[in-house]
Formats: sequence, structure tokens, C-alpha cells
Amino acid sequence: MGQQDNGYGAGAVLLSFFIGGIIGAGVALLTTPKTGQETRRIIKDFADDARDKAGDYVGQVKDKATDYVEKGKEFIDSQKGIISRAVEAGKEAYDREKKG
Repeated sequence: MGQQDNGYGAGAVLLSFFIGGIIGAGVALLTTPKTGQETRRIIKDFADDARDKAGDYVGQVKDKATDYVEKGKEFIDSQKGIISRAVEAGKEAYDREKKG
């Protein structure tokens, strides 16, 4: 999906969808005619499932964040070399002009 026109990233959209699904399922569970024991069991099963899915989502976010951090470090390291060489070239040019 990438960056949306409205400024929300894919992660925010997926999280909103996930939360909306949880709320909708909760309302459906609470409005369906069932016995109290059966409703509690369904809610417990649903909560366990939601917790597992949330854990998976958090793991995916951590993995992506780690990847981005590593890519950022690599980019910075590559740019440091370029900047250092440019500074050295500038110093050498300055020294040549100063002597000449």
C-alpha cells in the first residue's frame, strides 16, 4: 500500500482495520442471544485470538523497524565516506589555493 495520499501509512491503516474488526466482533458477541457461560467462553476465545494476532503484528512491526534501522545505518555509513572525501578534497583545494 505504501504512503497514502491522506498522510497515513500502511501500518496505521492496518491497525485501524484490526481495531475496527475487534470492536465489531465484540458488539456482535454481546448482542447475540446466548447463555452467559457460552458468551464468556466466546469472549475468552476471541480475546485469546486477538492477543495472538496482536503479538504477531507487533513481531512484524519489530522486524520491519529493525530492517529500516539497519538500512538507515548502512546509508549513513555510505554517506559518511562520501562526505569525508568531499571535505578532504575541499581542504586540499584550499591548501593549494592558499600556497599558489
